[in-house]
Amino acid sequence: MPQALAQKVLLIGWDAADWKIATPLMDQGLMPTLDDFVDHGVMGNLATLRPVLSPMLWNSIATGMRADKHGIHGFTEPDTQTGGIRPVSSTSRKVKAIWNILTQRGYKTHVLGWFAGHPAEPVNGISVSDLYPYATQPLDKPWPLPPGAVHPEKMRDTFADLRMHPAELTEAAILPWIPRAAEIDQEKDKGLASFAKILAENLCIHNAATWILQNQPWDFVAVYYNGIDHFCHGFMHFHPPRMEGVPEDKFEIYKDVVNNAYRFHDMMLHTLLDLAGPETTVILCSDHGFHSDHLRPRGIPREPAGPAVQHRQFGIIAMRGEHLKQDERIYGATLLDITPTILTLFGLPVGEDMDGRVLVQAFEEPPSIERIPSWEQVPGECGMHPADLRMDPAAAQAVLQQFVALGYIQKPNENQEKAVATAVREANYNLARVYLDSRRPKEALPLLEDLAKNSDEARFRQHLAQCYYMLGERAEAKRVLEDLIANPPKPPEPEKPQTDGAALTPEDQNVEEQSQPAGPPAQVAEAPAGESIEQEPPGAAASPRPWADWLMGVIHFEEGDTEEALACLLRAEQADPRLPNLHLRIGETYLRRRQLDDAERAFRRALDIDGDSPEAHLGLAQVNLRKRHNEDAAEEALLAVGLQHFLPLGHYALGVALARLGHPHRATLAFETSVSMLPGLVNAHRWLAALESRPGGDLEKAASHRKLAADLLKRRREQLAGIAAN
Repeated sequence: MPQALAQKVLLIGWDAADWKIATPLMDQGLMPTLDDFVDHGVMGNLATLRPVLSPMLWNSIATGMRADKHGIHGFTEPDTQTGGIRPVSSTSRKVKAIWNILTQRGYKTHVLGWFAGHPAEPVNGISVSDLYPYATQPLDKPWPLPPGAVHPEKMRDTFADLRMHPAELTEAAILPWIPRAAEIDQEKDKGLASFAKILAENLCIHNAATWILQNQPWDFVAVYYNGIDHFCHGFMHFHPPRMEGVPEDKFEIYKDVVNNAYRFHDMMLHTLLDLAGPETTVILCSDHGFHSDHLRPRGIPREPAGPAVQHRQFGIIAMRGEHLKQDERIYGATLLDITPTILTLFGLPVGEDMDGRVLVQAFEEPPSIERIPSWEQVPGECGMHPADLRMDPAAAQAVLQQFVALGYIQKPNENQEKAVATAVREANYNLARVYLDSRRPKEALPLLEDLAKNSDEARFRQHLAQCYYMLGERAEAKRVLEDLIANPPKPPEPEKPQTDGAALTPEDQNVEEQSQPAGPPAQVAEAPAGESIEQEPPGAAASPRPWADWLMGVIHFEEGDTEEALACLLRAEQADPRLPNLHLRIGETYLRRRQLDDAERAFRRALDIDGDSPEAHLGLAQVNLRKRHNEDAAEEALLAVGLQHFLPLGHYALGVALARLGHPHRATLAFETSVSMLPGLVNAHRWLAALESRPGGDLEKAASHRKLAADLLKRRREQLAGIAAN
């Protein structure tokens, strides 16, 4: 068995934390703990999964598996005992979480507040469920812990005393966040109550975590804070710069709440690190980011889980500890990689059925990685509940009310049969999106066909069109899109957005049609067939026409009809010019038509909208290669792969630029990186064959790459011949 590389591991989850907000605060000296943490460890973006829904994502973090394996497919599920619905819970998860595996191996393990963590699991340590901090009664009435909120039961009273009620927050706690709190009319503006609730709940979790670190032996602690996500859903529309429609006086009252949420988490991090001690390896992560700039949506889709449109595709990861690099960035991490990395830190094998990988780039020396087929096949007590354990009805109702308040589910239908049908529909929809996100459109197809057959909602038909597109069934995709254009569903009447400036609680935000439909990512040059769709179609309240024109343009582009593709894409642009991926598609269409100046303008327009777009920098690299501006091409390609390391065409473009600039060794490394990510990249194999044929090169490698290129071309011709024959 490999040697353990960590004495203890502390896993800290900050829901929705984003470097876009944290980095400027660190630069200003306002998050000193996190700044010092990354200076002595590694940091990077953490790519999320789709759909971007927290119960699914946090359980992927805890298991290293996608939702189709771990079994949590949304916020609710049918309750076979009552005939109604219930919130997803710790018994919904079908596989072992990292704390179950460590319990099985005898490690002293504690877990606090994890999403879908109720009832608390009987691990080898203390488990505090996500229902623990909810204040269900006014301060002057008893608010006992719900059954199952704490394991072991003998610790129940201890942890009940550690809670804080929102009404206990004094001016001293509120004014540093909202200095002008006294100006708020609390009869009309519920922002202060929302703020107090979020702050108190996170203080409860923090009190429980610090008590455990001070008073209990431990090998592993996992603690989850929902604060950043909830503060952002409630107050991001007041975050600078001021959004259109937000009154200046209200903006001045609430403008610092989001930044102060980050600073508050920095203070809590300081306490955790101090209590954990220098011998502890610490991993800080988030499940996704949160739009905080001009990409903030102007409204929320009127559909289940609509607030997720505010989430950004990159969260954060930072790690510090013995055997880890210091003051370095890591690239290509996903939230599926957290559990395999923790197992390796403890010297334990990684399950081959886990979808993630070990973050070897974070280690000073590549760690030894052992594998087993599956931890699910390892017998022994692991601290999981039986699947049929019933959640306390009052606790279940409290969770459902919380989900409704956050806007993630609609108020359950009083008709139990209809409520169950809705829960099943949403679970199947989310599962189909998991399959699409993981490039398994065949598994998604029957689910989406059934959803589209039984409902007129645009989102089902939009994803069905995506699915056909990914399967290469362009005619079917066109049929669905044409029907969507000819027979659009009647959108629900949008409510007017609240513009009096009162702080919106999350449930208040579900008020206006989403204004930012999204679509397929740019696929430039030799992108593989069946590339996943990186962004979602618009919400139910938005017109499906621009998105349909978008995907229709993509299909025409891939069929070689660039004139019709451009016509479709320009129609979509006229409908909504703010979409970054739209301009990427326009740019690559111009690129194929050799209209290089038009292509450059489109890619720069994409960067004006989203300066962190690796695909836009890649597009500019390709334009500059065509213009023989090789230094500019190399610079743009480096920016592209710096933003997204797993970008094979970015490494390919960098290789071409470096080769032309007379740097054959660096070019070889770039081409080798590109084919390691995308083995079917024919031109990269050709370049490698040419570079290895130079004096001092490896002639055996040159011959190998030459043969690979020839074989790939032959296979491509055979595939095209087969398509033509059919």
